[in-house]
Amino acid sequence: MKFARLLVLATAFFLFACQPITSTTVTIIDNAKVITRQTDERVPSALLDQAGITLNPNDRVLLNGLAVAPNQPIPNLPTPNLPTPNLPITLQIRRAASITIIASDGEQKLQSSATTVGEALQEASIWLHAGDQVEPALNTPLSDGMKITVASPRELTIAVDGKALQVQSSARTVGEALAEAGVPLIGLDYSLPAEKEALPSDGQIRIVRVSESVILAQKPIPFENEFQASADVPIDQTRVMQPGENGLMMQRIRVRYENGEEISRLTENETLVRPPQTRLTAYGTKIEVLTAVVDGVSIEYWRSMQMWATSYSPCRSGIDGCSSGTSSGATVQKGVVGLRYSWYLSLQGQRLFIPGYGFATVGDVCGGCTGKPWIDLGYSDNDYEQWGSTVTVYFLTPVPANVNFDWE
Repeated sequence: MKFARLLVLATAFFLFACQPITSTTVTIIDNAKVITRQTDERVPSALLDQAGITLNPNDRVLLNGLAVAPNQPIPNLPTPNLPTPNLPITLQIRRAASITIIASDGEQKLQSSATTVGEALQEASIWLHAGDQVEPALNTPLSDGMKITVASPRELTIAVDGKALQVQSSARTVGEALAEAGVPLIGLDYSLPAEKEALPSDGQIRIVRVSESVILAQKPIPFENEFQASADVPIDQTRVMQPGENGLMMQRIRVRYENGEEISRLTENETLVRPPQTRLTAYGTKIEVLTAVVDGVSIEYWRSMQMWATSYSPCRSGIDGCSSGTSSGATVQKGVVGLRYSWYLSLQGQRLFIPGYGFATVGDVCGGCTGKPWIDLGYSDNDYEQWGSTVTVYFLTPVPANVNFDWE
């Protein structure tokens, strides 16, 4: 149709170039400028020169809405869509717009007086194929400074639900490509790369299916232990006065799953159902003086305790060289024993009886006696005997004025 119109116009130019020319009213529209002239000139470029209007190389001239060659005379013959003699005619100038076309093979800047985006692409010899996407749309009017993007389909691999989908897409973003492929993100789902990002250069897209569930769980609250002195309980013995009971907390927990696997738990709320009950334990402070015959020796004691017994001598004290000194100033020999530092402070000078060892006095600090109840039995180097067993240690009378009832 466009070719036929041009053919008719060209024929009219040749047939009526020599016809008598009469004055005609011509209206010239150049963007917002409108000029009306009475003239017998029939060549558009000359008409525009008379009006002081300059055409740029890529500008387009429309004669009553149809494109014409600026240097060809207007025919003087009634022709469909063309002016007849002495009838007013309109010349409209469509100025070329500066546009940028961005395609897979690069970017080009050009001047175009096309009416729409589609016409501009044709003029630039850019031919579209199935699946190509153009932004703005093909029927969008062309404007100065416009950027036109032509996106050709790309090979994409979408990993979703344990499968790998091979698709072609010319979408601009990951989200658009997923929608085209029929695997849109739903609910808490997300994609890698993110749905608003451009398509990845390697064509790899992964969908992570996300779901959540809410569960109610019971959480025990451990009870605490509280110790109280009791004069009704014999020393070194304990008695439970109030049993302990764990409390109970009800929790509301949100569990998050990604691709079917649990990845996190978030406690959203806790409700106390039952508070814990503290266990009260009485430790004895009741001292009773007792008598016994141990190793054939009659003793009077106020306390007895199972202790781990080791032994040492001046040259067997765990240091380089030999040392016969003690914390109390006594000489290391049989009858002098050592306890841990905290016990030594309370019991220095306390007389003891140890089966298999005999009478002794607390007179030294045992640096290695930690943890369990431990006593280090002193010897001279000449009468040294090695110990490494549990014994009953008897604390002999008189009872000291200040008794440490809790040595742990």
